[in-house]
Amino acid sequence: MPIITGKDTAKTRRQLTAGGKTVSYYSIPAAQEAGLGDFSKLPASLKVVLENMLRFEDGGFTVSVEDIKAFAEWGANGGNNPREIAYRPARVLMQDFTGVPAVVDLAAMRDGIKALGGDAKKINPLVPVDLVIDHSVMIDEFGNPRAFQKNVDLEYERNMERYQFLKWGQGAFDNFRVVPPGTGICHQVNVEYLAQTVWTDTDQSGETVAYPDTLVGTDSHTTMVNGLAVLGWGVGGIEAEAAMLGQPISMLIPEVVGFKLTGELVEGTTGTDLVLKVVQMLRKHGVVGKFVEFYGEGLDNLPIAQRSTIANMAPEYGATCGFFPIDGETLRYLRQTGRDEERIALVEAYAKENGFWRGADYAPIYSSQLELDMGSIVPSISGPKRPQDYLPLTDAAPAFAKVVAGYRGIDISAEASDMAEEGNTTTKPVEICKSAKVEGENYELHDGSVVIASITSCTNTSNPYVMIGAGLVARKARALGLNRKPWVKTSLAPGSQVVSEYLEAAGLQEDLDAVGFNLVGYGCTTCIGNSGPLQPEISKAINENDLIATAVLSGNRNFEGRISPDVRANYLASPPLVVAYALAGDMNIDITTDAIGTSKDGKPVYLKDIWPTNAEIAELVEKTVTREAFIRKYADVFKGDEKWQGVETSEGETYDWPASSTYIQNPPYFRGMSAEPGVISNIRSARVLAVLGDMITTDHISPAGSFKPTTPAGKYLTERQVAPKDFNSYGSRRGNHEVMMRGTFANIRIKNEMLDGVEGGYTKGPNGEQTSIYDASMEYQAAGTPLVIFGGIEYGAGSSRDWAAKGTNLLGVKGVIAESFERIHRSNLIGMGVVPFEFTGGDTRKTLSLTGDEVVTIEGLEGDIKPLSLVPCTIEYKDGSKKTIQLKSRIDTEVEIEYLKNGGVLHYVLRNLAKS
Repeated sequence: MPIITGKDTAKTRRQLTAGGKTVSYYSIPAAQEAGLGDFSKLPASLKVVLENMLRFEDGGFTVSVEDIKAFAEWGANGGNNPREIAYRPARVLMQDFTGVPAVVDLAAMRDGIKALGGDAKKINPLVPVDLVIDHSVMIDEFGNPRAFQKNVDLEYERNMERYQFLKWGQGAFDNFRVVPPGTGICHQVNVEYLAQTVWTDTDQSGETVAYPDTLVGTDSHTTMVNGLAVLGWGVGGIEAEAAMLGQPISMLIPEVVGFKLTGELVEGTTGTDLVLKVVQMLRKHGVVGKFVEFYGEGLDNLPIAQRSTIANMAPEYGATCGFFPIDGETLRYLRQTGRDEERIALVEAYAKENGFWRGADYAPIYSSQLELDMGSIVPSISGPKRPQDYLPLTDAAPAFAKVVAGYRGIDISAEASDMAEEGNTTTKPVEICKSAKVEGENYELHDGSVVIASITSCTNTSNPYVMIGAGLVARKARALGLNRKPWVKTSLAPGSQVVSEYLEAAGLQEDLDAVGFNLVGYGCTTCIGNSGPLQPEISKAINENDLIATAVLSGNRNFEGRISPDVRANYLASPPLVVAYALAGDMNIDITTDAIGTSKDGKPVYLKDIWPTNAEIAELVEKTVTREAFIRKYADVFKGDEKWQGVETSEGETYDWPASSTYIQNPPYFRGMSAEPGVISNIRSARVLAVLGDMITTDHISPAGSFKPTTPAGKYLTERQVAPKDFNSYGSRRGNHEVMMRGTFANIRIKNEMLDGVEGGYTKGPNGEQTSIYDASMEYQAAGTPLVIFGGIEYGAGSSRDWAAKGTNLLGVKGVIAESFERIHRSNLIGMGVVPFEFTGGDTRKTLSLTGDEVVTIEGLEGDIKPLSLVPCTIEYKDGSKKTIQLKSRIDTEVEIEYLKNGGVLHYVLRNLAKS
């Protein structure tokens, strides 16, 4: 990436020598000496953004000296100065579920710019882009030695069209690399290999310039790399595409919440237990749209593996990032994972010269602060449907009792009172559980049966302490004669091949295999919803008897309908606890005190009997997690296996869209686009497509998992002679807008309050009758009727899923009105030309008694609208009465106004490139 020399800040450019080489850099202390302000007490995370301003300052519209001075004002104002700035990340990271539609958009933009008379090659990444194929593998085969190869074979069979397209993109675009399937999860590959903490590049004059490694990624868990002091966060594919094409990211200077960690984890606790507590605390504190930075002496006892777990789950606590400053542990990890010694020397020298180093005297200004003694952490899980639903392990069984009682409509308070009088304060739901015999098997399932136990996700498989811990639990259980319960679908899907390397070196993979945790693939699997089908007889018993089956996974997401269509209650846990729950097979037992199995000697086995000590874990980590293993496994990271090398594809600067493909289709966004932008239009006489509740996630809006032949997406594929066994998943078909628009608002657990207790993607059509959301939207669009959506708090939480906004747009929705929005989805809606609005004055969908039969008109959007304007909204009820309320338009910045005038951010970029 060419370095833009600051017009008025060139005098802040200095030189340093490290590792035998001299490089230039933009100095924050020099900016302070030049009278631009006092930056000495800024948090390191904010200094990264400040350096970006110094490096790209051009004295004009993009970055001005006033933008730089605003950071000093931020400190003077106690950590608050929400000025709009233009930020340019150094690179972009993608995974295949979000990356395929991004490359589809770029290919479509090449067609679009040619139609406007421009040069197709202008549509090309200007910054390095790495796409890691990690979301495609599905767990069809498990619990046996052939599981990995069988799943890989099926992955290629299902996804060949997508892989051919990505290979075309790799050849057609500059600065675009693809990490093939079977390598690892993008965030783990990023932390272990791609990230450098301090980046270098040459500027226009050929000089080498050092600057902080920064990125945005088309996956919300891009924040994982914050653990390595790399500032990065998730954005939607549309925003990432704009960044790739040279468009700066418009953002407000954020508040930074300081989270002080003290003490150290005690015996029997894990980094997972710590992060689940952190998620609960920060979600309660309220950090949406804010940076979180971790500091304090506790970091001296927290390895990068643990830090990355905490950083990974920033989307779960709602923050833009969860940043850890550079310190000695950063250097140790860079060395352990095979980074060049020259790079490590540069990281240390640069951090100390430019004020990024966390030393003993590190005490910056924060907007607000929290504190946690890690010695107070206890074993825990989180569930049944939100990451912030924190549960100390001792409370897991009684909490599940409440889940069962709530679902069944049973009052257990009297039972609990009776049990308390008898001296038993633990409420167990055994008496209220439904059960069912499984055909052909000698066991029954009941509410609480654990049918999925999955060690998966970059969140935890990147941490050798919990992975070695899981292997030791398996080893001790195997020695006692324990095995997984026969109804539990077990799987091991590490985030990189290095994990397999050290598990095998420690002899632990054999123990994991013995209790059912065979390798099934290197990818997200269960965490993204690719858990694969359950045994048909088990699925039948669950669904015919309406059982509350459970899943336990070492992931970061447990939203409704995400993990498996057969599972209602999902719990996040550490890998050792995932193994333990597979052995127990039941959420009803108190796993901390009840027996989880019987030994080969006929004796009860308890969790304490198989739990390893911290010393046992540390000894094996020290012995088996080596620099040589990282160097060996990443030596040919872009080469792939014979299967990848054998993928054949077309060539050319534009893509030859195959008309018969059900995976890749040319999207309609740029067809017939005019050379000039239009205006933002008022929304007049709109009908309501859905009235939704609180915490509607992007999984609710655009699910990633499987779907049935009876759904609109299933009918579309069936009409094209695709058999249900070949449907794959919504996530894998994100390159086909026809499938994805039919899957929008189609989550099996979503509830549209326009209907009475109905689950799934349904609404009222123009005739007032129940129909699918897709079919209703097509009828409304045919009649030229605009649509709106109503929602509650934290609308759009969860993944950085651009299809949640793209699908909303293609369904004809012009505005979304909610009590509050999560950061990424709000930005994505703007990027697709959909206006987000927030209620004001205490109004909500409930206080307004909305049924979905209303007609909605929103004025004040045309003409000279300003960011965050209040606009009038008139609601006409079914009885003819009207009410006018004030909405806040969540068009947050001036540049977002330009995006909306153009119909979206990509239209804005495309027009500008065509003109240039």
